[in-house]
Amino acid sequence: MGEQALSRINMNNHIEILDTTLRDGEQTSGVSFSASEKLSIARILLEELKVERIEVASARVSSGEYGAVEKICRWANKVGKIDRIEVLGFVDNGISIDWIKNVGGKVLNLLGKGSEKHCRLQLGKTPEEHIADIKHNVILAEKNGLCVNLYLEDWSNGIIHSPQYVYNLIDELSRLPIKRFMLPDTLGIMNPNQVYEYCKRMVTRYPDCHFDFHAHNDYDLATANSFAAGLVGVKGLHCTINGLGERAGNAPLSSVIAVVHDMLHKHTGVDEKKINRASHIVESYSGVIVAANKPIVGDSVFTQCAGVHADGDNKNNLYYNDLLPERFGREREYALGKTSGKANIKKNLETLGVDLNEEEIKKVTQRVIELGDKKEIVTPYDLPYIVADVLKHDIQQNKVHIVNYALSLSQGLRPTATIKLDVDGKEFQQSAVGDGQFDAFVKAVKKIYKENLSRQFPILTNYIVNIPPGGRTDALVHTTISWEYNGHQFKTRGLDADQIEAAIQATLKMLNIIENI
Repeated sequence: MGEQALSRINMNNHIEILDTTLRDGEQTSGVSFSASEKLSIARILLEELKVERIEVASARVSSGEYGAVEKICRWANKVGKIDRIEVLGFVDNGISIDWIKNVGGKVLNLLGKGSEKHCRLQLGKTPEEHIADIKHNVILAEKNGLCVNLYLEDWSNGIIHSPQYVYNLIDELSRLPIKRFMLPDTLGIMNPNQVYEYCKRMVTRYPDCHFDFHAHNDYDLATANSFAAGLVGVKGLHCTINGLGERAGNAPLSSVIAVVHDMLHKHTGVDEKKINRASHIVESYSGVIVAANKPIVGDSVFTQCAGVHADGDNKNNLYYNDLLPERFGREREYALGKTSGKANIKKNLETLGVDLNEEEIKKVTQRVIELGDKKEIVTPYDLPYIVADVLKHDIQQNKVHIVNYALSLSQGLRPTATIKLDVDGKEFQQSAVGDGQFDAFVKAVKKIYKENLSRQFPILTNYIVNIPPGGRTDALVHTTISWEYNGHQFKTRGLDADQIEAAIQATLKMLNIIENI
């Protein structure tokens, strides 16, 4: 399944992408999108990423789902994208068809059974009876003005254990007005060799049919399986933002797009530069945090840690691959820690506009390594302070100091905070209430910046607390806060036995950073 196999296959140079974040992705444990969030994601997928098709819901789920899909369809119809909105429906004698028609939908993804086992044991029907039921619903959908795609649920088990059942199904149904036959690896049981073999059988046996492949990630093979399906001529691939989905999830859109573009050398129409933004919006809505090392969209995947890598990048980009961060609207970064070398330090100093000689860089590098050995996290925003400390001169001084603060927490009353700040030699004091002690603290600081200083205050975009396992009440708390200020995005960290104090430390670091932006 390498380049030679790819060159032998003569097929269209385009692969359709169906994103099912709003349907299959919402089956992730604990994830439920509101109607406004669903519309927001739909608009991002179709207008910003330019995904061709999105599956937004299952028919008949709830009144809330009805309202959400109705809202999406109303918007899509207004902007001329209604044919790109798809809804899962069931073989239920037209009930799903009426549901989709009533919400304004135009495309039914009909759920049939792709394995004989599911047909006989779950439905309690013979294959002939199930085929007749599918035919009835397809014809009824066409009469009601709906386009029909057919899911063959559990197809992966079906093609392995009851292939004749699958063939009989397609033989009988391929003459009907079914636009696409969708082949799900429902339980995520296949490996790439199997996907290659069995999808090739389908494409070869039915050359006039349009096949989609729908991967699940139970063995962490969803992206690889999608690649194998695309390699043999499957015309559509299904995925979700951040790989959301039932159990281990679905194929992540970010990885599938990169693989299709770089390894299958095919077009999708998806705007790669918008993938990272979509990922983080869905992360926020879903509450499912994206792993830092997740390909394409993880926080650290474009960060070089080893000094030798930074050195190689300086020498004709020796450690670059085709996944350049700029493709995805991101930038390459160079981590600071015990594996840092002078090249890493140089890269960060260049970004900050700090010019040091070789001896000074050597001293700063040694201090960063020492901090890394102590498991202290060093960020590029810490670097000017380290430079100032090591070289004993004020490359960057703290202009903001906390003079004192008082926090109160009482039963039945909202938490309050009073804080006195020294900003560039002048003291300011404010009080505020909040939903928590830290919230009250931030609101009091914000009042100083808005009312006393008439300045913009950064937006807190994410707040992460890490506590070591073991259950000790005196364990150090590591708090990481993400901020956005005048187009700049950055993180600050605090470390203390008290969670609020750790967050306050991170906030103070932020205040000093924005003084220099």
